[in-house]
Amino acid sequence: MTTQGKDNQWLLWEVFVQSKSGQPHKHVGSVHAPDAEMALLNARDTYTRRNEGTSVWVVPAQSITASTPEEVGAFFDPAFDKVYRHPTFYNVPEGVKYL
Repeated sequence: MTTQGKDNQWLLWEVFVQSKSGQPHKHVGSVHAPDAEMALLNARDTYTRRNEGTSVWVVPAQSITASTPEEVGAFFDPAFDKVYRHPTFYNVPEGVKYL
C-alpha cells in the first residue's frame, strides 16, 4: 500500500470506536496517516482522549465499497420480500443487552 494519496497527502483512514465491551464499533471520523500503526495512534489521540473507547479500528478509506443514494431502490429491493428477517417476529427475552 502506498503511503500517499493522489494529492501527496498521507492516506485517509476511517475510524471506528467501540465505547464499551460488547457494543458495536461506530464510525467516528477519519484520520490521515502513512500506515496502519500510525493511523491507530492518530485515531486514539483524536477520538479517545477522554477514555471514550475500549477498542479502535482503522480501515483505509480506499478499501471501503459503498452503495450510492441513487441505487437505494434497486439495491435494497430484495429485502422487502423477506419480512421474516425483521425482528418484529421474535420475542426478545428480558435482560438481553445490545440487540
